[in-house]
Amino acid sequence: MPTPPFAPGDLVAVGAGLDPATVLSAYAGGLFPMPVEAGAEIGWWSPERRGVLPLDGLRMTRSLRKSVRRFEVRVDTAFEAVMVGCANPARNGSWIDDQILDAYLHLHELGWAHSVETWLDDQLVGGLYGLAIGGLFAGESMFARERDASKVALVGLVELLTDEHADRRVLDTQWQTDHLATLGVVEIPRSAYFERLGVALGLPLPAAFA
Repeated sequence: MPTPPFAPGDLVAVGAGLDPATVLSAYAGGLFPMPVEAGAEIGWWSPERRGVLPLDGLRMTRSLRKSVRRFEVRVDTAFEAVMVGCANPARNGSWIDDQILDAYLHLHELGWAHSVETWLDDQLVGGLYGLAIGGLFAGESMFARERDASKVALVGLVELLTDEHADRRVLDTQWQTDHLATLGVVEIPRSAYFERLGVALGLPLPAAFA
């Protein structure tokens, strides 16, 4: 898949709706939607330096291994609650508004958007959500109400994606943050991301999301 002739910078376009066909086409083309700023129009982003987590590169500290044993991981049992947790306006850098929430709830109903959740004593305490298209899992956001709860959800996601196609699957985190870097997320050039994406889109869905 050739890299589109995007201008320099991460923001590629502004505007357009969030209907399922538009959103899915964007992800398949290496873009993702996110408001340009709070309350503003939707921007379509394709970072020049893309964050990805190699499935064999997840970093597990001793404390995280202990946390994995503490929580229960579930899939797609509380998608809306996970999105609401991620959208909490009290969180620093929260960007999920009503239009994003509605769009991804619709995508979940259609079978494209998924949540990986962490539970403790039958209470939702963390999780993440994203889109699964073939061998691409495009991670959108995560939250935690207990220490390591979001990290355990990420560990669970990596396990779900690790199958006979694992070396060609793409776990996209959009950008590499300092926090994500501690978990093994790396940056790759946009052109390399498009090469990997072209391969990943031809793969079957992981069993958990099929």
